[in-house]
Amino acid sequence: MRQLVAAFLFFVVSLGAQAQARPLPDFTELAEKNGPAVVNISTTQVVRGNSRSVPAFPFDEDDPMAELFRRFMPHPFGIPGMPGAPREFESRSLGSGFIISSDGYILTNAHVVDAADEVLVKLTDKREFKARVIGTDKRTDVALIKIDASGLPVVRMGDPAALRVGEWVLAIGSPFGFENSVTAGIVSAKGRSLPQENLVPFIQTDVAINPGNSGGPLFNMKGEVVGINSQIYSRSGGYMGIAFSIPIDVAMDVQAQLRSNGRVSRGRLGVVIQEVTKDLAESFGLTKAQGAAVNAVEKGGPADKAGIEEGDVILKFDGKPVVNSADLPRAVSATKPGSRVTVQVWRKGATRDIALVVGETPDDKAAPRPGRKGAQAPAANSRLGLSLSELSAEQRRELKLDGGLLVEEVRGSLARSDLRRGDIIVAIIARGVSTELKTVEQFNKQLAQLERNANVALLVRRGELQTFVSIKLPAERKGE
Repeated sequence: MRQLVAAFLFFVVSLGAQAQARPLPDFTELAEKNGPAVVNISTTQVVRGNSRSVPAFPFDEDDPMAELFRRFMPHPFGIPGMPGAPREFESRSLGSGFIISSDGYILTNAHVVDAADEVLVKLTDKREFKARVIGTDKRTDVALIKIDASGLPVVRMGDPAALRVGEWVLAIGSPFGFENSVTAGIVSAKGRSLPQENLVPFIQTDVAINPGNSGGPLFNMKGEVVGINSQIYSRSGGYMGIAFSIPIDVAMDVQAQLRSNGRVSRGRLGVVIQEVTKDLAESFGLTKAQGAAVNAVEKGGPADKAGIEEGDVILKFDGKPVVNSADLPRAVSATKPGSRVTVQVWRKGATRDIALVVGETPDDKAAPRPGRKGAQAPAANSRLGLSLSELSAEQRRELKLDGGLLVEEVRGSLARSDLRRGDIIVAIIARGVSTELKTVEQFNKQLAQLERNANVALLVRRGELQTFVSIKLPAERKGE
C-alpha cells in the first residue's frame, strides 16, 4: 500500500514539474518588436445635404437627454438633424493597419477606408501622414493604402496554413482609439465561412477585438503576421469572445493585384450552388455528403457553355476536392480568368470530367477607387430609409436596362417592406403616372412632389424577374 501511495505521489509531482516546465507565453518581446509597424488610421468623410437628407436629432431641445448629447459630443450642436447643425458635416471613424514595405505601403480593411475623403495615418513615433488609397476590395475586405515615407519598420509574413487550432496568437491595434493596444488569445477554428463572404476562409480566434481593431495584424508566436483582424460576432456591438481574421496569404494576393493592376481579377463559373446535406447526398446516390450541388446555371456562362447542368454535384475543381460548397467559390475565384480546367461532377450515379474555360467576375465598383468628383457613390434617401446607387454603363448593358437604381441598403420605415438589398428600382408609379428612373436625384425629386402618407409603387427588377413593390411614404419627413 505504501508503495502504491509513493508511486501516486511521484506521478503527481511529475505532472507538476511538467506544468512548471511549460509556463504561459511571454508576449513582451513580440509586442515591442512589432508594435512600431502597426499604425492608427483615422478617416474623414464629408457628408453634404439639407435637413431632409439627414436623420433628425433624437431628442427635443428641452429633453434632459439633449443636454447629455451636447456635453459629450465632440462638437456641440453638430449632430445631424439637431437644431443649429450645419448642412455640411464631417463623419469620422477609426481603424488600424500595418506597414508591409519600408516605402509606405500599408494593409488595412476595405471598410476602414471605404468612402473616406481623407485618410490619416499615425505612427507610434507620433508622426502623421495623409494616405492615398491605392485600391480596395470589398469581397475580401482588404485595402491597400500608401504614405509618402521611407525607412519605415515592417512586419514579417507567416503561413496561415501552418496555424493549429489552440495555438496562441496576438493582435495589435487601436480599439476605441486606444493606440497600439495588445490583446492575446488562441486560434479557435480555421477555414470559417461567413454569410455572404464565402471567398475568405476566416481564422476564428478568441482574441479581444473591438471597434478600432479592424485592419490590424494578427501575429503568431514567431512574430509573423498570419491574418488581418476584420470582424467580430457580437450581440452587443463589442467583444464577446469570437473574432475573425482574413488569412494573410489571401490579403497579400489581393494587395499585389491592387498594386500592379488597380483591381482584383477573379475567376467565375456562372452557377448557383448549395451545400450537400446528408439527405441530399442520399437522394443523389452519393456515399457521403460532399461537393457543391448546382441548383442553377447562368445561361451563356462558362459552366453552361461547358455542359454543366442543374442537379450536378461538383466534386473536384482543377483537381482539388470540393469537400464543402464553400470550397468551390474560393478555388474558382483564385483561378486566372481564361484558364482551362477540368471539373469533376456527379451526375446520374456516376462521375464525369468536364473541360471548362473559367470566366471573369465583373469588377467590384470599389476597386480601384474613383475620385470623389463624378463618383457613383451610394446616396442616402432619408425619407424612405434607402441607400441607392446608380447603375454603371457596364451593369446597364449586362442587365439590358436603360437606367435603374441599385438598392444598397434598406432601413428605417422600409425595413419591413418587400424591398430587398440588391433589388434594382426601374420606375416609380404615383398618381397613375409611371416614371423611369436613371439617377438618385431624379428619384428624390419625384418623392419630394408627393404628399405625406401617399401610396406609391416601385417597379423592381429582382434577378430575372420584375415585380411591383407597394410602399407608403412616412407621415413626417425626418429632419423637418
